[in-house]
Amino acid sequence: MHRTLELTVPPAATEALQHELVALDEVIGLTVQLGASKKPAGDVLTVHVLNRGADEVLRRARAAVADARSLSIVTSEAISFISPADHHAVDDDRDEAIWEEMESGLRHQGRITTNYLLLMGLGGIVCALGLVAEPVPQALAFVASAVISPGFDPMTKVPLGLALRRWPLVWHGLQSVLAGYVVLILAAAATMAALVANGDSSAHALAANPEVQHLAHPGLPELLLAAAGALAGLVTLAAFRRSFQAGPLIAMAFIPAAALVGAGLAVGRFDLAVEGLERFGADWGFIVGLGVPFLWLKQRFVHRRAPLA
Repeated sequence: MHRTLELTVPPAATEALQHELVALDEVIGLTVQLGASKKPAGDVLTVHVLNRGADEVLRRARAAVADARSLSIVTSEAISFISPADHHAVDDDRDEAIWEEMESGLRHQGRITTNYLLLMGLGGIVCALGLVAEPVPQALAFVASAVISPGFDPMTKVPLGLALRRWPLVWHGLQSVLAGYVVLILAAAATMAALVANGDSSAHALAANPEVQHLAHPGLPELLLAAAGALAGLVTLAAFRRSFQAGPLIAMAFIPAAALVGAGLAVGRFDLAVEGLERFGADWGFIVGLGVPFLWLKQRFVHRRAPLA
């Protein structure tokens, strides 16, 4: 998708900025409304720009305004640009999210709210049921829990914050991960305790489940799958393809691993809980270890600017 950027700037910056934006080949359309904005007060420039030019527009908008607090920007997706004169430029656009959109999406998905915690808990329940299920319902439970639980985005805040040296983002990511996965582990523990109390499962059934053994003792194929899923999730996020985010989550095992921590504690198998925690740490390690250099390269060669806020 292409971008529509609505810039509100002080009147003193409008004249020079509009000439700079018109000169950019990536800007397909520009509309200027003098004094149109009442809050914040200023002129409004609506810029229809290709993805590959969005960072340059933001860079020039920031440079044109002396005080960053007087600059306001709203971003949105444009489904299509129909401009015969610019057809080749439009056809050659790229898929790329800007830093501000990435951060905004991560804030929305990973903010500690009732909905976030509820979804993490429900994902823990579904995954705990899968830990002691037969192969087919187990696969369904693991896939469902990966889609239900918004557990990937909080983890991704950490490498993004590290790559951009935005320490509050790192701290908020750690807080979200801790809160969300504590709820998931507790929900999984309660579910396993209920299954054992009802006679539907046992500590032996949990330990003997083949997939639990794969979680507790991952081999090279499982680790490579997790590493590929971690990098795929980061690329999906950076490419602004959030609708495809479920695929990488299914490839990774941090949600079943976290559920195993709770299930192991519930049945007194502390060895399984520790092994689940180790697998959880390994998968998160892939997200951080692969995410920091990947996002740093994006900054170095693609965006080449600090986020505006």
